[in-house]
Amino acid sequence: MSVRVRIAPSPTGNLHIGTARTAVFNWLFARNQGGQFLLRIEDTDLERSKPEYTDNIVEGLKWLGMDWDEGPFYQSQRLDLYREKVQVLLDKGLAYRAYETPEELSAMREAQQARKQAPRYNNQHRTLTPEQIESFEAAGRPAVIRFKIDDEREIKWHDLVRGPVSWKGQDLGGDMVIARASSGSDVGQPLYNFVVVVDDADMAISHVIRGEDHVGNTPKQILLYEALGFTVPEFAHTPLILNEQGAKLSKRDGVTSVNDFREMGFTAEALSNYMTLLGWSAPDAQELFSLEEAAKLFSFDRVNKAGAKFDWDKLDWINSQYLHEQPAAELLPMLMPYWQAAGYDFDADTDKDWLLPLAAMIGPSLTRLKDCVELGHFFATPTMAFSEKAKDQLTQAGVAEAIEAVIAAIGETPVNEPADAKSVINQVTKSLGVKKGLIMRSLRAALMGDMQGPDLVESWVILHRRGFDQQRLAEAAAVAAS
Repeated sequence: MSVRVRIAPSPTGNLHIGTARTAVFNWLFARNQGGQFLLRIEDTDLERSKPEYTDNIVEGLKWLGMDWDEGPFYQSQRLDLYREKVQVLLDKGLAYRAYETPEELSAMREAQQARKQAPRYNNQHRTLTPEQIESFEAAGRPAVIRFKIDDEREIKWHDLVRGPVSWKGQDLGGDMVIARASSGSDVGQPLYNFVVVVDDADMAISHVIRGEDHVGNTPKQILLYEALGFTVPEFAHTPLILNEQGAKLSKRDGVTSVNDFREMGFTAEALSNYMTLLGWSAPDAQELFSLEEAAKLFSFDRVNKAGAKFDWDKLDWINSQYLHEQPAAELLPMLMPYWQAAGYDFDADTDKDWLLPLAAMIGPSLTRLKDCVELGHFFATPTMAFSEKAKDQLTQAGVAEAIEAVIAAIGETPVNEPADAKSVINQVTKSLGVKKGLIMRSLRAALMGDMQGPDLVESWVILHRRGFDQQRLAEAAAVAAS
């Protein structure tokens, strides 16, 4: 059997991390099996679906490194096919028109609740007489289309993650609405549980891989596959992504869309890597791999049944590993958007002589890309405000003379390379007869405005190439002399 899987997001919001993780599992399985991965946009909710959300979903999947073999297909362009299949069920007597008003359905639910019964449709319009139907039609009542569900039927399937699963027909809430209300012989807007079956059959989907929150839809869909004469695919319901409290990760947790993670400074490689570990583990406990590497190892027997708790520390660690391995030339364009958003006057084209060394210097200290804003602020403006600790250092005995000596030395030996900086430090230390620590601490206070920060020698070279070192030393000399 040729493996064909799909991801079918609804464009009613940005690409959700849960949808993205489902896409990853589908992609991994398809590539592991040498099959096809399809993209389908489920945009039949015309009121909530928006083109910008579709664009966000497509762009997000591409950013994460997932390609698809077919699609994107759009449900909104397939409505005639859905209505045709609804009519097939009507013609077979497996579906019917139900004419209850919203008020009548509400009264039915309230009566059931009063009797402490689970709300369900009582199938009362399944056996309407021709005269009753004619009366409802004459009154202009719109009708939904309901699919007949046998309460005595037991629906079973072997889930690739959860194992054997069975549902009783009586637990499915009565005959199911498969198309919204319409008047006369028209078929209204077909609904999710129906159109997904038609789509998956029409696209020859062999395996439906989705979150466990869809388990309750599966028995209804199996009945529809059978009623329409379609082959029932295999199902795999993956664990949900949970927050720290063990509840399903939601918008209340603040960060749920792939865009959010991207803006926070996570790389596509790290995020897709982490998503493979949300509910799956490699046979050798490996934790760092590309999607292509994970695909070679992926199987459903290593997908957990239990929910996958989102671990920020783990994601940060994975992200840091990817960032620490980036060459400066590749890291720089990743950092530039964050520096530009912070208002730093950095130009990747004209400032490469000092931006590349800056990227190389701070790369090993990055956990998220946005950390570059704090690490880069030393190099954003010609002057720095001196912290109290820096002022304390600058006003110690001998510091004024040390800074003046450094200023004199760099007039003859510009600090173009780290070796130049080390030479100046050694020269001043020797000429003044002081300890090197005094010179180093004084230079850090003078050049960085603080007693903590990135490597002093490398920073000094960058500041010199930036044209900032002499001005900062002069300002520090004024503080030291005051």
